[in-house]
Parts: sequence; structure tokens; C-alpha cells
Amino acid sequence: MIAPQPKGLEKLLRDKPWILADGATGTNLFNLGLSSGDAPELWNKTARNKIKALYRGSIDAGSDLFLTNSFGANRSRLKLHGAEDQATELSRVSAEIGREIADAYTRTVIVAGCIGPTGELMEPMGNLSYSGAVEIFHEQAEGLKAGGADLAWIETISSADEFLAAAEGAHLADMPWCGTMSFDTAGRTMMGLTAPEMVKLIKKVPNQPIAFGANCGVGASDLLRTILGFSQTNTSVPRIAKGNAGIPKYHKGRIFYDGTPELMTQYAILARDCGATIIGGCCGTTPDHLRAMRTGLETHAPQEPPSLKTIQLTLGAFSSESDGTDGNAPTRKRQNRRHKTS
Repeated sequence: MIAPQPKGLEKLLRDKPWILADGATGTNLFNLGLSSGDAPELWNKTARNKIKALYRGSIDAGSDLFLTNSFGANRSRLKLHGAEDQATELSRVSAEIGREIADAYTRTVIVAGCIGPTGELMEPMGNLSYSGAVEIFHEQAEGLKAGGADLAWIETISSADEFLAAAEGAHLADMPWCGTMSFDTAGRTMMGLTAPEMVKLIKKVPNQPIAFGANCGVGASDLLRTILGFSQTNTSVPRIAKGNAGIPKYHKGRIFYDGTPELMTQYAILARDCGATIIGGCCGTTPDHLRAMRTGLETHAPQEPPSLKTIQLTLGAFSSESDGTDGNAPTRKRQNRRHKTS
């Protein structure tokens, strides 16, 4: 029997040494007029041209893959806006717009159906059951699939159970998937997972991901320390690095990120040397950052993995001495919030 040929993201991973993902969603939508506190997913219906501009901005800057505007398009988060019954529709429309835009280009562009966390605590710490979480994620995945997304892209998850539930939801929708967690508590996720523990978690998933990694977090330095943690486990699954454009600053009532295109270029180069294959940006990352990152990756000759000292000297200090694996990570209460402003 002839083995099936890879397609979509799997084919790109086979054919290219690295893939440039997109940048921020929220940050760029704020630049297009989104107000703080509003649900960006509602713009899929009410401001379709602005969502098209968001997607085109990443592709024109050189991205091979972009995430749909559906981070919070699950019924748990949409309930905060009285739109819980629109979860499937808003997810579908976000992917439909993405499919329309991607198919207009002559090169292959991957539409990744973004699935963010529910914003709820899972049992026994909270009220959300595992089966309830699977149902929420399955509903969203079906919408993304119906809209034409190439795969489900699960991101900014902190809980092992929620990550597994999201993976199962994608599986029930018969969608390939990628997944990233946010390591923003001294090398751990808010719910206590370290980079090596995520690798062990991935091995337990029946429907293995195309790729996995880290996104958001504290800063580019911390994220690359996590990517090194993945690579040191000798996992063969492709890794994703999607770090923030510097550190958030508050100025004149708005949050901005202080990472320059030059800094993000160095981040992208180091991410590649740390073992990441899919490289993009998260909060604060604009098309200008992406253009610089692509140029840097295209001209970079691969090097040995950098030392922690090199990462720190190039991108700035780590937010903590701990990488989460020494047992000294602090604990933090998780709040019911959007978490990712991007």
C-alpha cells in the first residue's frame, strides 16, 4: 500500500526548513479600532473587511501560516458578551474569511483555526468538567472545520486537562492540530506544568499533534528558555515558538510592547537555533516585526543551540532565575479573564 502523501502544514514542514507563522491578533485589531473589553470575534460578522486586513497583513509580511480570529470564540468566553449561541457561527466565519484570503495567494498559506482556553477552572479546582470542556472545544472545532480551516491551533493553555480536552475536541471534529501552552510563571504554566512535563503530556495524546510548543508568556527570553527545555528532551515532534514582542508597557491608557523589529529578528534566529521549526510572534507582534523576522531567517546560517547567557545578552534578562524544573517556581491564582490580549 502506498503511504498517503503529506498535505497542508505537514507538507510545508517536509519541504521547508522553517515556517513563519503570524503575529498578534488583539494588538493589530486594536490598531484597527477595536475597543478594550470588546470581543474581537464579533468583528468576524460586523467588521469583515478589518479581519481581512488582519489576515492579509501577516501574509504580505511573509507569514506561511496565520491564525483565525477565533481565540475566544467558544461558548464559555462568548457568554461574557451574551453571544454564547454564536460560538459555532463565529468560528466558522473566522475560517471562511481566512480561507478566502489564503486561497487568493499563489503560494501555500495555512489557515490555522485558533482555539483558546475557556477561561474557566476545571474540576476539582473549578466547576468545568472534562467532558464539558471537550464539548465546548468540539463545538468550536466543528465551526472552524466547516469554515475551511486547515487545522486546529490550540493556544495559550495552562492546564493539562484543558489541553487534553481541546485535543480531544479537535479529534472529534476529525481535524489535525497543533498546540501551545503559555509558560508565564517562572518557567511553568499558571497551573504548574514545566516544558519537560508538556512533552510527557504530548506523548499521552492519542491523536498526536503536527507540532507543539509555547506562546505568549512573559518575554522572548523566557519563551526561548522553554523551547530549549523542549529540545533537550530529544522529542522528534516539530516545535513552535510564538513569543511576545518584548515586554508590555502601559502608556496613555494603552498597553504596548517594547520589542523592536530588530529584537524580534534576533528572537526568530535564536528560536530556530533552539530547535523551533514554526516561528512567529504573539502579543505586540505587527507585520513590521514579521517582515524583519522573515529576512533574518532567510539569511541565517543555522548554529548550535545558544546558551542561556547568549539568550539573555541578546534579548534581555529572564523574568526569573528558575526555568520551572528546580521546584522553586512560585504559585499564582488563575483568574477568570481573557489572559491573552495579543
